[in-house]
Amino acid sequence: MSKVTNDSGSLFKTYSSIIWLLCGITAGSILGLVFGKDVEIIKPLGDIFLNLLFTAIIPLIFFTIASSIASLEKSEKLGKLFVIVIGVFLSTVVISAILMMIGVLLFPIHQDIIISKIPLESMQSASPGSQITQLLTANDFYELLSRKSMLALIIFSFLIGFASLRSGEKGTSFRSFLSSGDEVMKQLLHLIMKTAPIGLGAYFAYQVGIFGPQLFGAYAKPLGLYYAVCAFYFVVFFSLYAFIAGGTNGLKVFWSNNITPALTALGTCSSIATIPANLEATEKMHIPTHIRNIAVPLGAPLHKDGSSMSSIIKIAVIFAMFGKDFTDPHNLLIALGITIIVSVVEGGIPNGGYIGEILAITIYGFPMEQALPAAMIVGTLVDPMATLLNANGDVVSAMLITRISEGKKWLSNTLTT
Repeated sequence: MSKVTNDSGSLFKTYSSIIWLLCGITAGSILGLVFGKDVEIIKPLGDIFLNLLFTAIIPLIFFTIASSIASLEKSEKLGKLFVIVIGVFLSTVVISAILMMIGVLLFPIHQDIIISKIPLESMQSASPGSQITQLLTANDFYELLSRKSMLALIIFSFLIGFASLRSGEKGTSFRSFLSSGDEVMKQLLHLIMKTAPIGLGAYFAYQVGIFGPQLFGAYAKPLGLYYAVCAFYFVVFFSLYAFIAGGTNGLKVFWSNNITPALTALGTCSSIATIPANLEATEKMHIPTHIRNIAVPLGAPLHKDGSSMSSIIKIAVIFAMFGKDFTDPHNLLIALGITIIVSVVEGGIPNGGYIGEILAITIYGFPMEQALPAAMIVGTLVDPMATLLNANGDVVSAMLITRISEGKKWLSNTLTT
């Protein structure tokens, strides 16, 4: 009897963080259903949690990337790893987009979409060269400390790590500083994640209370199609990726450690806010430090399976609005290209950017004032599921990267030692 009790206590201790997280989310969802829009009063609790995460994310990304590269033995290893990371990211983005295209072809969206009037973000026009420059660099150091400069920060962190690697013995103290900073930031994020049940519970309450009723009506079919295809991709394809990465052990390791990242992604609707949970999960999954500390922070702004699928469904909705044929091969090919671009340039903040919608509407020649509001509504309503695939896809991609980089026995060797 005591053994059963001890096993139960050990099981609760192992999954206590997940259990508390589920309790918080469940309570928040119930509050959202019961009180509707009145639940907005507790949204600041979610905002505080998210703000704590965001303020810690910038130094976390800097230290994890810079320290990982600085600790590499040979600079050639960085180039090989970077090629593998980009190859895996692009492959899963293309696969997810093609799967959503198949879903749209099998279940076409013919209904009329109600064009609702919603506030639009102010958008500044700039030349392509200027936009690329702003995306990849910052013109002052302090601007690197903003989430809007996430790609610039990542590039800067890579360069700092590479410079530390090249500095040899003279850079030993600085490399130690990077390693210590990485550990301090991990401990800080562990502390912040202790408040996750309250913060995510408040966010779920807000989402259910504010956005729940909008899931019905004219947008029901495209939203239903999107969530169904994404759920299929999440369960079947993520399982396939995990199996390819580590066989049966890969499946067990992935599904036993991705619950917290998945719930964090759903609650915050932010790939960047999910970085701490992803790093913790990949550590438990025995993914080497130098891989997880590059793949996860780099994947947050660059790797977006969910956004690629949402781009396809939004384009299909816009075509349905104007009675155009989305199934034309030329249109599908352009949509695939747009999807790849969107997955790279979209930010990791909640409901961020609308770059993909503007790009698609411009390329296809639809009237912006009519097409953009509908695309933004769909984008907002699919955001939780899109973020789930975006963020959780980084975890399973890290497994695939490890499989290619370290060999097929990477997981079995780790589990036996």
